[in-house]
Amino acid sequence: MTSTFARSSRRPRLTLVITAVAALTLGACGTEKTTADREQTKPADAVGGQPDAAFTAMLDKIAQSCPPSAPPEAPPSGSVETLPSGSVETPPSDAIEPIAPTAGPEVELNARDWCASNLHEERIAQALWDLGEPTPTKVRAILNDLGYLDERIHDLEQSGATTRFFLDLRDKGGRLCLEGSAAGEKTVVDKCVAPETGPFTAGERKQ
Repeated sequence: MTSTFARSSRRPRLTLVITAVAALTLGACGTEKTTADREQTKPADAVGGQPDAAFTAMLDKIAQSCPPSAPPEAPPSGSVETLPSGSVETPPSDAIEPIAPTAGPEVELNARDWCASNLHEERIAQALWDLGEPTPTKVRAILNDLGYLDERIHDLEQSGATTRFFLDLRDKGGRLCLEGSAAGEKTVVDKCVAPETGPFTAGERKQ
């Protein structure tokens, strides 16, 4: 009797132990699954958000000394005041009067973008002047070091000893872009106009 009772009393205890272990295991699996699900459902904008913020901060810092954004000023129009006779020489009848531009950066970029463009042009040109053998890889690395994101760099390609590229600098409703050609001391960076919205395409460049 004693032996039979001892064996029968151990079985329920053993069953309880097994049940408890199984419950802990299932709980751990559930926790791991919940954690994995949370990682998979993490918002896409939470990944890589910091570089965008840093890029915007860089644009703001460069343009901090520039006037606020304002619509581009239309070229002057209307009648020209007539000067008193004899005050200046009369131009020859075949003289060509200068025509105010109707398109391009001069009339399509706002005051903030025009000012900021000059600062971007200077800092990029200085960084590229001393670059020997300006390959697309080297040019991209320098632009990245200056704070320009890969998704803002377009048409980066090499032609002979020159690497050309475009930069999309649209911000706060502006249309600013830059067209650059890295060629050592012959490096040139000019302002251009991009579409106000939508995919980037380079427009009129500064003449």
